[in-house]
Amino acid sequence: MKAALKDLNLNIVEMTDETATLDGGDVLFTGREFFVGLSKRTNQRGAEILADTFKDYAVSTVPVVGGLHLKSICSMGGPGLIVIGSSEPAQKTIKIMQQMSDHRYDKLTVPDDFAANCVYMNLPNKGPVLLHATAEQYPESAKVFEKFKDHMLIPVCNKEKVKVDGALTCCSVLINKKANI
Repeated sequence: MKAALKDLNLNIVEMTDETATLDGGDVLFTGREFFVGLSKRTNQRGAEILADTFKDYAVSTVPVVGGLHLKSICSMGGPGLIVIGSSEPAQKTIKIMQQMSDHRYDKLTVPDDFAANCVYMNLPNKGPVLLHATAEQYPESAKVFEKFKDHMLIPVCNKEKVKVDGALTCCSVLINKKANI
């Protein structure tokens, strides 16, 4: 990954503090600010390093309860739209996030927490695209996503990744830059 990022001439920041942990599954960037889930894989020191790296953005920490990562229960479904699971821990998490933020996000609640992990992209010549779990996996949550009439919806089977606590965002690195490779 580091070599690929170097090939794209992106700035790479390495955490050298051995006490710091920061897992990508705990980092939710809304386009305006970061929410960092404090979990078994991410600690306060990791969140502090993220905040020091992205000084132009607010960084708020959120305790992760009942899940592996913050993005196990929520993700961005579009600009200003947080997709969140319906479980009690997920709903408590979104309330904490709303209290910490100066920005008011729209909220889309899906019946299944794991289905809340989706990938939003705004692609040139395609417009808004949303990768989401299939109806085979989460039929009720898929019905919620089908209401997105302005998005190109791409259902992605995630049942093998789920077995090892993997999600769609675990397999995604979105870079808004053209490669000269």
